[in-house]
Amino acid sequence: MSATFSVPRTLHLARWNTVLLTRNKLAVTYALVMPLAPLLLLLMGERGAETTGASAIGSVLLLAVLFPVFYNILSQFVSRRDELVLKRMRTGEARDGELLAGIALPGIGIALLVSAIAVPIAIAAGQMVPVNALLFALAAVLAVVMFAAFAYWTAAWTRSAEAAQLTSIPVIVLASLGPFVGGFPGLSDTVREAISLTPGAAMTELIRVGWFGLENADATTSTLAFVDTWSAAGQPVVVMLFWTALALDLARRSMRWEPRT
Repeated sequence: MSATFSVPRTLHLARWNTVLLTRNKLAVTYALVMPLAPLLLLLMGERGAETTGASAIGSVLLLAVLFPVFYNILSQFVSRRDELVLKRMRTGEARDGELLAGIALPGIGIALLVSAIAVPIAIAAGQMVPVNALLFALAAVLAVVMFAAFAYWTAAWTRSAEAAQLTSIPVIVLASLGPFVGGFPGLSDTVREAISLTPGAAMTELIRVGWFGLENADATTSTLAFVDTWSAAGQPVVVMLFWTALALDLARRSMRWEPRT
């Protein structure tokens, strides 16, 4: 096995995995078309409304990290593990990190592409130019890394590609709770605070702050200037970094390269 991480070898593995992904038309649809579908909300709601835009863009990024990143990585890793592809490749020159990155990069690239495409589409549909585009980019980058780590952790206790439909549910629920915290005013402060600490809530809040200048989950009008968004982004960034570190550590501790017996 090679002693050093090889970028060219990793990119070669990523290109090979991209070819395999594009051969599955259903997977391509889930990866590219479905995440952009929430942008249709911008055509049905009040033109330029910050809350409509925040909901639509938040849903775009949520679907982008759940399908091309989380579920795609999970199913691909489990399938190749069960087919002993990974076991054979580990006996060659490829390092473990190269194999993991090679599987993850196609989905990560698609999710980041979708996030980038969403910007001009949303602006053309009447939404404001991002108040702090750097924070929106940070939200996308942290989200793809976090959910890639979640995918590898989930793979550790997923027995087969078919079982991934069930084992993925806890992470999907954890991610999906957050975007709706502002839509249920009847929730107690304790429950709302707990939900705000979930990965999906932190990701959504960072989008609301970075793109729309919305001060909190209840805000409906942009009030934050570029400078103000940095301090307002503190909590969601810390929450996302915490979940990313936790997921990476859990994935590292529980990684399985051979089929479960």
